[in-house]
Amino acid sequence: MPHVIVKLYPGRSEQQKQALAKALTQAVMHTLNSAEDSVSVGIEDVAANDWTAKVYRPDIVDKAATIYKKPGYEPQ
Repeated sequence: MPHVIVKLYPGRSEQQKQALAKALTQAVMHTLNSAEDSVSVGIEDVAANDWTAKVYRPDIVDKAATIYKKPGYEPQ
């Protein structure tokens, strides 16, 4: 039952979010040999001024052992 959560800056259209969810679903199905019905995708908009406190620290720094693709940036 893979569940993927994507957090990003606001501004993407619903069409872009739907396309991303579809692409992620296909990637999970292919890579993990999962059925489509077992995959779920959530997309959360996070304001730029909230990124460090709501994403970078709790999801990246505090969970460093779970990060398989590290970001190439440091928050300001």
